[in-house]
Amino acid sequence: APAQAAPKLLGPMASMFSARRSDRLSLSAPAMRSVLDSIASRLDESRELSRYMTGLLIFLGLLGTFWGLLLTIGSVSEVIGGMSVGSGDLNQLFNQLKTGLAQPLKGMGTAFSSSMLGLAGALVLGFLDLTAGQAQNRFYNELEEWLAGLTRLSSGVLGDNPGEGGNVPAYVQALLEQTAENLEGLQRILVRGEEGRAQTGQAMLTLTERLSALTDQMRASQTLMLRVAEQQAQLGPVLARLAEVQASPAIDETVRSHLRNAEIYLGRLVDEVAQGRVQSTAEIRSEIKLVARTIAALAEESPR
Repeated sequence: APAQAAPKLLGPMASMFSARRSDRLSLSAPAMRSVLDSIASRLDESRELSRYMTGLLIFLGLLGTFWGLLLTIGSVSEVIGGMSVGSGDLNQLFNQLKTGLAQPLKGMGTAFSSSMLGLAGALVLGFLDLTAGQAQNRFYNELEEWLAGLTRLSSGVLGDNPGEGGNVPAYVQALLEQTAENLEGLQRILVRGEEGRAQTGQAMLTLTERLSALTDQMRASQTLMLRVAEQQAQLGPVLARLAEVQASPAIDETVRSHLRNAEIYLGRLVDEVAQGRVQSTAEIRSEIKLVARTIAALAEESPR
């Protein structure tokens, strides 16, 4: 991945926050003021070019105005100097005056057009500079509000008035701030420990419930096994009698068919009992594996 470019406007704040050692951001009041002053100076520096361009356009408009006035004055002096009043021809004198005034009017047009262009350009750049200034002020205010939420004010127990002798040295203030940060980190660790203990208690409660359910299921399986054993014990004499009846030569075909049906039913019953035993054993094994995994997970989390 390409390296991310360092911020230019918020460079000091980014360097201060990158050097933090905890996840929680906190600033002292002097640090916040220095960051805001640095950002304000950078914002003002970024607007110097637009202000210079606005003043330059006004200056160029004034320069064009004076240049046009100089051309006008020179042309008027040439017209006045070239007039011949001694001929007495008014028509020729008027035509000569009209021809001579074209150059002064051109100079006046240069003066007024340069002034108008300079003022129009200054007006546009001034509006853009005003819009940029409002945007920068809004950004500065939002940044100040955000930093105000991260600023930690001193309690003033040791005093800040130099006249009373309560001025705290810088290293003592830094030591107190570091102690406060360490206490906050310890408090976060204790909160995390309480949360971990609550989770462990909840896991133990869930494990107890699962063990209770497993115990009930094992009791039910044991009761079912006892019933199956009792039924098998009760079927022993019946099977013996059926074998004696089947061995006698006087039995007919109907009795034999009934005996065969009974034998089939008994075989199905034995198969179902065996399947039920296998299924119960598998369920008990799965529950024991789940309990073992839960206990192992709790044993791994307990050292943390």
